[in-house]
Amino acid sequence: RSHLKPRVQGTHSMSKIALVDDDRNILTSVAITLEAEGFEVETYNDGQAALDAFNKKMPDMAVFDIKMPRMDGMDLLQRVRQKSKMPVIFLTSKDDEIDEVLGLRMGADDYVKKPFSQRLLVERIRALLRRQDAISGDASGVEVEETKLMVRGNLSMDPLRHSVSWKGLDVSLTVTEFLLLQALAQRPGFVKSRDQLMDVAYDDQVYVDDRTIDSHIKRLRKKMRMVDNDFSAIETLYGIGYRYNEE
Repeated sequence: RSHLKPRVQGTHSMSKIALVDDDRNILTSVAITLEAEGFEVETYNDGQAALDAFNKKMPDMAVFDIKMPRMDGMDLLQRVRQKSKMPVIFLTSKDDEIDEVLGLRMGADDYVKKPFSQRLLVERIRALLRRQDAISGDASGVEVEETKLMVRGNLSMDPLRHSVSWKGLDVSLTVTEFLLLQALAQRPGFVKSRDQLMDVAYDDQVYVDDRTIDSHIKRLRKKMRMVDNDFSAIETLYGIGYRYNEE
């Protein structure tokens, strides 16, 4: 999973990426790299400045540092998730393991540890944008089956609209949460290992550990239980993976 694929020129050019970090060196160097890759970049050195701009117009995706003045990355994510499902990547330091888990549970799509390879960050940005395209049905080569309305008992998923409902009630999911739920619900009763779920939610060149998938599943269950306290369709098989049981 650590092997990087060759870069494809032109993919997602002019997607707007927001960088939010109080370290000006990181802001400048990452912005230069992303602009060279064809992205449009907006930079902010604290969460409040970013939120003020987002309230006027949301970018296509964002990269947040966690520890920032005025408003930290956690608070900013919480505010963003009240109105947008745009993909969000957290930048974390080596001693931020608790923050990583908390960030994923709050709705971040991914995290990258500092110090990080800028190439790796670019690959993760591209991976999340590709997945968002696939959900929207905008990506070339998306199979028709993957864009059809899927109904499994009380669950209804519409990939074209990125909408999910449970017993007729809407559930708001991030890109990663949607893809994980879709992968599990496509074949009720069949077990998906964490490795299989990683393949669904991340590109081959992106390494994530088991805990990352577990955090996304916990967040997914929590959201489903907000509309139905008795939701239990996603079953954990310890040491094996997860299974969706049609109710």
